[in-house]
Amino acid sequence: MLFNFICRATLPPARPYITCCHALLSSSYQSSLFTTKTSRSSNQNSFTVTYLINSCGVSPESANLTSRRLDLSKSPNTADSVLALFNKQGFTKSQLSKAVSKHPRILLSDPEKTLLPNFKILKSLGLSNAELVRILTLIPKSFASSKFQDTALHSVEYLRNVLGTDDKVVSAIKRFPLVLTYNLQVYATENIQLLLEVGVPELTVKAMLAQQPRTFFTTADRFRKVVRDVQEMGFEPSKLRFLLAVHAVRAMSKTTWDTKVEVYKKWGWSKDEILMAFEKYPGCMIASTDKITRILDFLVNTMGWERSFIVQWPIVFCFSLEKRVIPRCLVYQYLEEKGLIEEEEDFCFTKWLMYSETKFLKWVVKRYEEEAHEILKLYRRHLNEANGSTTSILRNRDVI
Repeated sequence: MLFNFICRATLPPARPYITCCHALLSSSYQSSLFTTKTSRSSNQNSFTVTYLINSCGVSPESANLTSRRLDLSKSPNTADSVLALFNKQGFTKSQLSKAVSKHPRILLSDPEKTLLPNFKILKSLGLSNAELVRILTLIPKSFASSKFQDTALHSVEYLRNVLGTDDKVVSAIKRFPLVLTYNLQVYATENIQLLLEVGVPELTVKAMLAQQPRTFFTTADRFRKVVRDVQEMGFEPSKLRFLLAVHAVRAMSKTTWDTKVEVYKKWGWSKDEILMAFEKYPGCMIASTDKITRILDFLVNTMGWERSFIVQWPIVFCFSLEKRVIPRCLVYQYLEEKGLIEEEEDFCFTKWLMYSETKFLKWVVKRYEEEAHEILKLYRRHLNEANGSTTSILRNRDVI
């Protein structure tokens, strides 16, 4: 008996052996299946990556990322049809690349049932192909939605009723294309009514809706708080600046506002000076913290402007530093160093920075007729250098 027990204890059991073999076979099968799936997935990814790069102009990095959540191998004909429609509408390769990069799944949209009707809605307003392309490039995800047709039609109808003309409707859409995706009856009506109740003229409200429609698109509670804050700052509702201030405050969170206030303070501005500048031109608080810093750096350290002068002209923060402020101010500095600016003549902000490009160049040529050729040459050089440099570089080099 003991012998039989020892034999049974030492002999390997038959069942586990079979189970082990089964496990090995199963593991081998699963490995083969995984390899097949991986290979198929790799082929799908490869097709999508190649299509996005070659047909849509998407960068390799973006194409690789997109291929993880988009498979074009199952519907290449749909993607081809979408691209054909885009090309017919006048898309350039770069515009197409931008739209697809933002929302790759637009390539799976139905050209006839979804995209073409959406194009027709916008064309009915008189928008040009170039304007249509720009709008789609900005909101490709919304444009590719089947719900866009209903939302856009309701938005257009609402804007027509409030603004009165298609020209103003188009202006609002061009300024803020996402207006086509909002239920304006919900987002705009109550906020507009609040403005009228506090004393904002109806014409001013309509003008703001056409020029800055985004101002109105927030919850009624949030909008009511913004209006109250602007009133407490001392803005008069009957003046245009009241709505400009509402737009500025509405555009950012309190944290962002406080951060910008701290940026101005680091340059020596008091709370009163910041508020004074904001009252003169509310847009000075819309500029990014980086832009505020770079403009102050240039005006203070390169141009030597006093803080009090900048406070008087806060609109400077809304100008392009590279395309307007730097090149024009450096030309002024050059003329001053050459003794071509009369001693009693202060920097005329209106002429040097407020004039449009065309008007500015005509004024310079007329004002400095003998030196005009050299001045224009210098201006173009500063313009080119500023667009590829930083204020710190400009500050450390010769002006001429």
